[in-house]
Amino acid sequence: MGADPPEVFVICAMEDIARGGARPFLLHRLDEDGAARPLRLLVVRTRDDAFHGYVNACPHAGSWLNIDAGEVFTPDRGRLRCGRHGAEFEIESGLCVRGPCAGESLTPLALVLVAGDVCLCGIRLVEDDDPPRHPEDLEDSLEITIHP
Repeated sequence: MGADPPEVFVICAMEDIARGGARPFLLHRLDEDGAARPLRLLVVRTRDDAFHGYVNACPHAGSWLNIDAGEVFTPDRGRLRCGRHGAEFEIESGLCVRGPCAGESLTPLALVLVAGDVCLCGIRLVEDDDPPRHPEDLEDSLEITIHP
């Protein structure tokens, strides 16, 4: 018997990301123990119409690439850039070519294009009727509860 085909989850329509653009998403994956864990995903569409997916976390300190100003590209849009420490990454490979994590790479995520949709495959996600959330939809706040 063959292995089960990988799970495929629609992230967005291809047209939702402009050529030469990128868009962050917040999903929730299921670990082996069944617990839901946040998965920050960055989908990049090149000018040549190729799509790349990465965990949206800089290998240097784990911060999102779009932290602070929200921009994920260098000024010339030729590389991805971490907004916190300025590390620069090749778009096609995720390799850090400049900055504090030079030589390390972004964690790639497998994407497939199906009937005009960008889909994440091979990761078990929490089933939800709502579309994936964009981090810009979330408030930049932190709840802190102090118990006496």
